[in-house]
Amino acid sequence: MPRKRAVNGSGMQPRKRDDGRWECRIKIGIDPGTGKAIKKSVYGKTAEECAKKLRAMSAAIDSGTYAEPSKMTIGQWLDTWHAEYLGGVKQSTVIHYGGYIANHLKPYIGAVKLAALQPHMIQTLYNKLLRSAKNPNGLSAKSIKNLHGILHKALKQAVMLGYIHANPSDACVLPRIEKKEVAFLEESDVQALLEAIRGHKYENVYKIDLFTGMRQGEILGLTWDCIDFDAGIITVEKQLQREHIKGGEYKLVSNKNDRVRKIMPAPFVLDVLKQQRRTQMEQQLMAGEVWSNPWKLVFTNEFGGHLCATTVYKNFKKIVASIGVPDTRFHDLRHTYAVISLQNGDDIKTVQQNVGHATASFTLDVYGHVSTRMQQDSAKRMQNFIDELQCAK
Repeated sequence: MPRKRAVNGSGMQPRKRDDGRWECRIKIGIDPGTGKAIKKSVYGKTAEECAKKLRAMSAAIDSGTYAEPSKMTIGQWLDTWHAEYLGGVKQSTVIHYGGYIANHLKPYIGAVKLAALQPHMIQTLYNKLLRSAKNPNGLSAKSIKNLHGILHKALKQAVMLGYIHANPSDACVLPRIEKKEVAFLEESDVQALLEAIRGHKYENVYKIDLFTGMRQGEILGLTWDCIDFDAGIITVEKQLQREHIKGGEYKLVSNKNDRVRKIMPAPFVLDVLKQQRRTQMEQQLMAGEVWSNPWKLVFTNEFGGHLCATTVYKNFKKIVASIGVPDTRFHDLRHTYAVISLQNGDDIKTVQQNVGHATASFTLDVYGHVSTRMQQDSAKRMQNFIDELQCAK
C-alpha cells in the first residue's frame, strides 16, 4: 500500500541532534517540477522550543501567510505578526500598531527582505521620520520610540521563530525625549474660554473635559448607562477611537490597560450632562426616523451619530486662538483640571484616581511643577510663619 503523502504544515516530532540542538522538519509545499515535498527544518535549544516554532510555522502555512524566510519581506512579516501574534493584546493597541505599520514602516522598509534588514537601514528610517527644522511635520521623539517598540517586538518574534538570527533593531540609537512641563490654562484663560464657548455646538464637550479631566476619547465614547445621576457618579470604562489608517472606522474600545474608574464630579458637571440629555432628546425629535444612536452615546451629532474627534479638535483650536492662547491643545484642558484640583487642595492620590493614571508617582511626575499661584501661596505661608516667629520674640 503506497505511503500517504503528508499535507502542507505537517511535521515530525522533535529529535535531538549531535550538536545538542533539537530539530523538527515540516512540509511547506510541493516542488512543481519534481512533485516532491519541500521540507524545512526548524531548530530550538529544547524540544519544547522546537515544537513551539513548529506549531507557529504550521499555523502560518495553514493560514496562507507563510513565506520562506529568505524570500519573506519586512512588509509580509509585519502583516503576519500583526494578524497572528497579538492575540493577548487589547484591540485598541492592535489598531494603534496597525497604523504605525501601515503609515511608517511598510512604505519605507516593507519591500526589504527580512533576512537582509540591517541596523543602519532602521536607523536611517528613524532619522528620516524624526521631526526637525528640515522636517517640521515629522514624528516626535516619543513617536519614534513607539515605532521602535513595535518594530522591535515584531523582529524579536522573528528571531524566536528562527526566521532571522538576531534582532537588527537592537543596535539602533533612539532620539532623546525632552521632558516638557505640562501646559494648562490660568484662571483668567479659563474664564475667557467659558465665555467663548457659550452657545457653541461643542460647548458641553469642552466643559466636561475642563471639569472632569477625562480624555477626549473617553468623553466622545461616554454612554448614558455610565452616568448615575442619583449617586452622582460617572463610570469611565471605554473610549471612542479611530483606526490609525486612512479611512479607518471609529470603534468603542476599552480604556488604556483595561482600567475602569469611577469619578464623582462637581454638581455643575451633572447639570451640564442633564442639559446635554435634553438637547439630545430635542435633536432626536427633529431628526425623526433618521436618528440612529446604537451605542447610546452622550455626545452625538444632530442625527445621533458619533462626533468626529478631528472636527471637535479643530473647532477647539479656533476658539483658543480667538482668546489669545493659540498653542493650547484639547488635552491641555485635562491638565488644567488636574492643576486646578491641586491648587484647591486635592491630594495627589485623589487627582491620580480622577484622571486615571496608573500610579500616584506618575501623577506627581507629570504635575510636580508648581504654578505661579501655588508658588505665591507657598511664599505667603512661609512669610506668615516667619512673622509669627518674630512676634514671639
